[in-house]
Amino acid sequence: MTLSLTPDALEALIVFYRDAGVDVAVGEEAADRFAEADAELARRREALAARQEVVRTPAVARPQTVSAAGAPPAPDSAVAAAREAARSAAGLDELRAIVERFEGCALKATASRTVFEDGARDARVMFVGEAPGREEDMEGRPFVGKSGQLLDRMLASVGLDRRTNAYIANIIPWRPPGNRTPTPQEIAICEPFVRRQIELKAPELLVCVGAPSTETLLGLKGIMKVRGRLMGFEAGGRTIQAIATLHPAYLLRSPIAKRQAWRDMLTIRQALWL
Repeated sequence: MTLSLTPDALEALIVFYRDAGVDVAVGEEAADRFAEADAELARRREALAARQEVVRTPAVARPQTVSAAGAPPAPDSAVAAAREAARSAAGLDELRAIVERFEGCALKATASRTVFEDGARDARVMFVGEAPGREEDMEGRPFVGKSGQLLDRMLASVGLDRRTNAYIANIIPWRPPGNRTPTPQEIAICEPFVRRQIELKAPELLVCVGAPSTETLLGLKGIMKVRGRLMGFEAGGRTIQAIATLHPAYLLRSPIAKRQAWRDMLTIRQALWL
């Protein structure tokens, strides 16, 4: 019997698998992962060589593409522009203004507000999630919907409060349409801003909330395998402690995982000596 899912149900299932740390499909036959890795490396090398060839080709020999007025730049150009703009920020207020003016990400055109930060800027701990949802887009603050309410309870359980001793941000400062998962290109464009935000905030402890934040900032896949472990994170020439934990949205769908999140929160409390 073939199982038929609606597009919304299929997307919800994929998000569930992603948050659960599923990063590989298991088939009936053994797969040669080494061959797959070699093939992926070869593909990336070919793509890099193709990009370098484009750079070497004289401009007069390349066909020009006319984009619509106001359209964002090409992804590679947008990433470079984001990096340059992020580096120029000397403080969080300046960085926020830069992000609000930035036009290199198409998500900004469909979002109501730029969701930059919430919480105490002098906090010793910084939490970084994925992207704003509907409620966050309306209020302009991260983690204010149902997931945010659960996060607040998690913080309170170990003596933390966003008003006094916790700081919160996201990888993506603009809501993706329909709360869809951000694309790799959108993440790449926005990543320089959140990394500079971490450098300027200079927390003692960075908490990556959910799989996308963990993969983007720590370069680690499979959150169930890496959550709860303290590790080093380079930020502005200094090494700070970092830890990954489960996203509150996942906990709302899978309450049984709250026991794991609770252990993560105890590790966070111990790291901060609360």
